[in-house]
Amino acid sequence: MANLILFINSFLSYLLVMAVIVVLAGVAVFIGIKMRKRSNEKSAVEAEAQR
Repeated sequence: MANLILFINSFLSYLLVMAVIVVLAGVAVFIGIKMRKRSNEKSAVEAEAQR
């Protein structure tokens, strides 16, 4: 029984680490998309100003 408890504890620990990594990746993707959209808008404004 003790081995099962240790296994479940280890499994949940790795699951928590994986959840943290997924959340950080999601935040990074969100920030990257936001920065890219801002960059595209800035480029469009500059292109219109040059015409």
